[in-house]
Amino acid sequence: MRGHQGLPGVLAQGLIPLGVVLLGAVLFAAMFPNPVCPEGLPFVAWVAYVPVFWLSYRRGLGGSLLWGGLYGYAAYGLFNYWLSVFHPLAGVIVGVIYLVFFMILFPLLKAAVFLFPRRGYILQVLLWISFEYLRTQGFLGYPYGITGYSQWRITPLIQIADIFGVWGVSLLVVFPAAWLAAAIYGAPWRAWPSRIQAFFRRERVSAGLWLAALMGTVVYGFTAQVDYSDAPTARIALIQHNTDPWLGGIAEYRKNYEVLKRLSVEALQGEPKPDLVVWSETAFVPRIYWHITYRDDPASYALVKELMDYLAVQEVPFVIGNDDARKDPAKNPVGDHRVDYNGVLLFDRGAIAEVYRKLHLVPFTEHFPYEKQFPLIYAALRNADTHFWEQGDELTVFRVNGLTFSTPICFEDTFGYLSRDFVRNGAELIVNLSNDAWSKSLPAQMQHLSMALFRAVENRRSMVRSTASGQTCGIDPNGVIIAMAEPFEETQLTVQVPVFTRDTWYTKYGDLLPRGCVAAAALLLLLRIGSGIIGIIRHIEIKKNLRIDKDTDSIGK
Repeated sequence: MRGHQGLPGVLAQGLIPLGVVLLGAVLFAAMFPNPVCPEGLPFVAWVAYVPVFWLSYRRGLGGSLLWGGLYGYAAYGLFNYWLSVFHPLAGVIVGVIYLVFFMILFPLLKAAVFLFPRRGYILQVLLWISFEYLRTQGFLGYPYGITGYSQWRITPLIQIADIFGVWGVSLLVVFPAAWLAAAIYGAPWRAWPSRIQAFFRRERVSAGLWLAALMGTVVYGFTAQVDYSDAPTARIALIQHNTDPWLGGIAEYRKNYEVLKRLSVEALQGEPKPDLVVWSETAFVPRIYWHITYRDDPASYALVKELMDYLAVQEVPFVIGNDDARKDPAKNPVGDHRVDYNGVLLFDRGAIAEVYRKLHLVPFTEHFPYEKQFPLIYAALRNADTHFWEQGDELTVFRVNGLTFSTPICFEDTFGYLSRDFVRNGAELIVNLSNDAWSKSLPAQMQHLSMALFRAVENRRSMVRSTASGQTCGIDPNGVIIAMAEPFEETQLTVQVPVFTRDTWYTKYGDLLPRGCVAAAALLLLLRIGSGIIGIIRHIEIKKNLRIDKDTDSIGK
């Protein structure tokens, strides 16, 4: 019977795309830091999306929805497996979000090759970069998994970040996968070499432009690295206490404080002395300002007073991550009116000199602004002991002992725009405070580091990271790691970094490249769809006119 494929054919129709999707998910996870290769496999990234783009030629609209959703869930399930350590639902939530996102992206990739049969792969690249950029925006903004971050250890390649941000690296890496998928589609694997050769002859202009861009990037990468040998330096002591500070009660907080103090004493005994001591995100849990001011908990106040007495005799300033709680009846009209900020406090000879409050909070785990719209989700998050913070409103730049720096907190150093804003506001150093100890995962910490490193290159500023359990390190303005402490150890790292300042194109103009990709992709889609609609209308009008002419002839006869 014609059209009857039989069971083997039906199975093949499902198993082949399933295998391709799973292969694509594995390649996606492999290019970033992972349990097998803690630094990731950067060379995999250049072909990781071939299965994805290949599917866009093979499947229809319905298939695009199905396989796109499956790819999104599987890819991020493998890549961010460590989220389940934080909470069993965390991995599910991220998986579902990316299931939906890729159910939107895959049909657009299909539309690209349908609307532009000859060179749809170019539009696919624009769509992919647009997708990577747009998913970092708004409440659900999440930079993990941006392609360019996979190249974080290839120093010459990432120097273009001072012009284009991470997006320029993504554009270079994604293009060959889309080009190859277009070349090999429809051919058995044995015929791929000849098909690629034929495709290259046909599409040699685009291939040549990409090769020229790659060569230019490499040349720029070797020549654009800054010489900071004459720049002044700063010695910064980074304290890694190797605990999740939020676990336990006041007795555990005291133990943690003793570790922080011991490591700080060790750092301060070094010669020459550090210019600054940095404790990680919420390293000291009891609310310092709150307990000094209101003293409503004797045990917590006693521990805070011990800290303040210790800081009062220190000649070196301390930067400490802490819950900066204040009374604010306007924001919290009930109870004690307490409002909590994920904060960074600068102490100079025991006094709080300045405060930074986190601006970009982690969705679901640090804030959820849709209580009225989704009360059940909000209640579930509250019942899961989620610690919500109030959002800060100031781009604080600290100034002490001749140092001028800003302190993005944890998740914040994964967003290019925020460090750029700090630098534009006057920061000469980027000092990150992070706590990834809850993940109990080296790949999670390395994934975080791989993104943070780009902030140094983008703005040509040195960066230091003080973390609860790793990766505590110093990074120079070229994105080279100067020194890094061993992860999951109680230790301190005193690192000397250059205080180098140079305005970059990225610092001045920001994310122009991905915004341009969004505009170009939208314009191409609208123009082709619009021309198609116009063509249909003209076709209908022609048929209508022919019918009228035919009827007129009949009447005349």
